[in-house]
Amino acid sequence: MDTPQPRTMLSGRRVAPGDRVIKVDHAGEHGAICIYRAQILLARLTAPAIVAELTEFRTHEERHRSLFGAELARRGCRRCRSYWLCGLGGYALGFLTGLCGSKAIAATTAAVEQVVLRHLQQQIDDLRDSDPAAVAVISSIVDDERLHHDASVRRLEGSSRWLRTITPIVAAATEAVIWLGMHL
Repeated sequence: MDTPQPRTMLSGRRVAPGDRVIKVDHAGEHGAICIYRAQILLARLTAPAIVAELTEFRTHEERHRSLFGAELARRGCRRCRSYWLCGLGGYALGFLTGLCGSKAIAATTAAVEQVVLRHLQQQIDDLRDSDPAAVAVISSIVDDERLHHDASVRRLEGSSRWLRTITPIVAAATEAVIWLGMHL
């Protein structure tokens, strides 16, 4: 796949592909933090056994957001215009799935991380020859994201209902948010 070309924003400033990717990943990490915040809030009532795991996952996402934020600062870039939309959408998704309990929470994490892992790998492949700093920061979070995915899939063993119901909706929403961030 071809590396995306720099885009001209309304201000006339050119945005390099690596800058755009880091902006969108930073916004996505904010969305993930908000998903976990809402899920933790509701899981205290609906699934108290997984609150510690969700708290650990949120801590990972906060570190990821800080890494991307530091890279944006190093590049002199502002955050993505979709940052607050990702947060609001993440909180709504986390709230709704948190109401439904541990299987819905796990299905949500598995679906989001499946999409995220695919995008991260594509970003690494696209930027490998042109932006080693972006590749380094993106690569630094892959293991955590895989951990979240795999732990959630294990939690779903024997529960195909939630996978069939939530996965396509959450995956499509995640793809849409990424697409929107890349095109704002």
